[in-house]
Amino acid sequence: MSVVGSVESLWRYPVKSMRGEHLGEAFVGFAGVYGDRLFAFTSTTRPKGFPWRTGRERSEMVRYSPRFRHPERSVRPPNLAEAEGMAPGVSPVFGDRADLAVDVEISSGEVLAVDDPTLVSRLAAGKTLTLVRSERALTDCRPVSLLSVQTARQLGNELGVNLDKRRFRANVYMDLGSATGFAEDAFVGHTLRIGSRVRLSILERDPRCAMISIDPDTAERDPKVLKQVTKAHDGYAGVYGAVLVEGTIRPGDEIELLP
Repeated sequence: MSVVGSVESLWRYPVKSMRGEHLGEAFVGFAGVYGDRLFAFTSTTRPKGFPWRTGRERSEMVRYSPRFRHPERSVRPPNLAEAEGMAPGVSPVFGDRADLAVDVEISSGEVLAVDDPTLVSRLAAGKTLTLVRSERALTDCRPVSLLSVQTARQLGNELGVNLDKRRFRANVYMDLGSATGFAEDAFVGHTLRIGSRVRLSILERDPRCAMISIDPDTAERDPKVLKQVTKAHDGYAGVYGAVLVEGTIRPGDEIELLP
């Protein structure tokens, strides 16, 4: 095995398509990062295979800031220590709805509960929306997304701008040291160990959509970002992983490529 880099930062997105939350640690379970994309909104006008209301239709969503009402209860499953102490390591249970209640600060500064009808009406814009809650992270494709800071930097250089990595909405941003951008593509088909416990099977490259064209602070669109990824990199940036061994990871943890 060989160390290929380290965890640069960790992120989760309590409500799908809304602003991410920077984490000091993350429990990574089979269903994804604990508390990630716990809520989402569906729309009757969206395809049945992808029913979600996202920033692609309403870019202002990326400026809405969800936060857990009880942040100290949202970091990890409540019985994590006890579960990990039972050989060979038992999967812990999720906290209850009260522990994982979410409020959303909208762009006006007003704070609303995620299930407040006022929030739904702000997002609906004439559509019929339904709030969905799931203990499985409501990700687009796979439980965990990873992107190297080298990839974000290379794309910025190609475009001649300082490109914010947050556009890519990854869970794990990796620092791969002296590697070039898109070096993570070589991890596909292999297993990564992150920290002392977590193991991820890297399944595929991450196909990108118009979400990466939305500025995470202003919600302004720059179609050149997606066009560059499509033209120069076949539409992919970053990789997707499935969790083989659950555990907690932190910024600075080593990332090892296993044989």
